[in-house]
Amino acid sequence: MTALAEALAALGLPTALAGPLNDYAALFQKWNRRINLSAARSEPELHDHIIDCLHLLPHLRTTVLPTPVSPDATAPRILDVGAGGGLPAAVVAVCMPDAHIVALEPVHKKHAFLRTVARELALPNLEALSERLEDHAAGDYSVAMSRATLDLHDWLVAGLERVAPGGVVFGFEAIPRTDLPPGTQRYPYTHLGKSRAIVALRRSP
Repeated sequence: MTALAEALAALGLPTALAGPLNDYAALFQKWNRRINLSAARSEPELHDHIIDCLHLLPHLRTTVLPTPVSPDATAPRILDVGAGGGLPAAVVAVCMPDAHIVALEPVHKKHAFLRTVARELALPNLEALSERLEDHAAGDYSVAMSRATLDLHDWLVAGLERVAPGGVVFGFEAIPRTDLPPGTQRYPYTHLGKSRAIVALRRSP
């Protein structure tokens, strides 16, 4: 079993997702050789980033996908700010086809890559916009997420303005912080031998 498949199984996610995630990784590496999407140059390094993003999936699925999903239900909308090369936007789009992912990425070459991912990997639920957060008007998302783009405290505060009442803002905490907003929840995990956490802040209903 590959590292991706093992990570998926450990998180309670279908191991069949390893196939499309590998397709994404191959496309990422192809573009990364030309336009520097990330410092992750080798396949194992990129897979480490993908696996880190996968730790968000159980929390997203619990938050936005009721069980069972009604056939006529509106797809929950998830915002990714500073989407870069699609970590986590593209990973979430692959793993959650019933959700609509809006990826904000103002850097043209990275935005172009995200559009290519959506087209070549047949991900109609991935919508890439060449916008900055301050220029994005929508504020009705079920979830807003960001990884290593903004200061974590600032992101949680800003994210609350982008989710609907009852919506949740998610972030990744690499080093424990003592200054996060009241009500922030931590969900610790270990990755590459280091303690990390998914942090979540829910907007009041």
